[in-house]
Amino acid sequence: MGHAHTHHDGHDHQAGGHGGHSHGVSADADRRWLSLALVLIGVFISVETAIAFVSGSLALLSDAVHMLTDAFSIVLALVAMRLAARPAKGTYTFGLKRVEILSAQANGLTLLLAAVWLAYEAVVRLLHPPEVTGWMVLATALTGVAVNLAATWCLSKANRASLNVEGAYQHILNDLFAFIGTAVAGVVVMTTGFARADTIATLFVVVLMVKAGCGLLRDSGRILLEAAPAGLDPDAIGDRLAAAPDVAEVHDLHIWTITSGEPALSAHVMVHPGGDCHAVRRGLDALLAEAYGVTHTTLQIDHEDHAPGAAAVPASAGAGPATPHCANGHGPTHRREPHAH
Repeated sequence: MGHAHTHHDGHDHQAGGHGGHSHGVSADADRRWLSLALVLIGVFISVETAIAFVSGSLALLSDAVHMLTDAFSIVLALVAMRLAARPAKGTYTFGLKRVEILSAQANGLTLLLAAVWLAYEAVVRLLHPPEVTGWMVLATALTGVAVNLAATWCLSKANRASLNVEGAYQHILNDLFAFIGTAVAGVVVMTTGFARADTIATLFVVVLMVKAGCGLLRDSGRILLEAAPAGLDPDAIGDRLAAAPDVAEVHDLHIWTITSGEPALSAHVMVHPGGDCHAVRRGLDALLAEAYGVTHTTLQIDHEDHAPGAAAVPASAGAGPATPHCANGHGPTHRREPHAH
């Protein structure tokens, strides 16, 4: 019989692990920083919305809507942190860590829907520009710059390895640029009376919202579809594992992301007859952790001549260069290249 060794990551599966906070910020500290940013944004949204209606500025209203999606993303991030902190149990063997990814999907979708509405309103106002009170737009936009700087600083203190935290951070950073554009529009309206400048600033905000929304949907979609994490090439990793001492071939290799910052890998590894299965597993675990940062691994190790349902491949057979082919229908096989004599 072959030997199957299963190894899991050194960090436990409980409480809110996102692969660890690389800069030593605790989950409680994350929640405090996010909550502070949420309060700042919430207060400003209320004031800005009121001024937008009084001044007739669509640019201010679009900024308020954009900031509302930022607030929504922070709320979802806080909820996701709470749920992800619950220990794995029952049928949820990974816990609820992927709630963060679902909230990122929801946040990206709301950004795109809000962008569509604002783009429609902007086109209508380009055709029929209303009166805009320039000084109100300028004063509110400058205040928005200050608020966004403060909120951005708060989120920069949190763990940006989380897709939600990073998404909220990028949104508020985009808001900063949007408020600068709105301030410029306010100056133009005050000095020239060109009311369409307000609408042009709105379209600038719409572009930022679409960019951020598509980015969130793309990144969270990759995780939900079990794609390999960005920067990790499964073929290159498989070839490197197959080149390790005593390894004959590697197949059924899968690399995916559990949640932000938590890559996982599983593979079936064939060891040359007489090779030490335990030593091979330990060596591959160390290689994956040091070279690729993958610490959540499941490796099944079997001796080459005892592979279930497969013919033995003698070590001296000289399989030639590793040409990936399907092994049992589960993906490419990576074999050690023979050494020239």
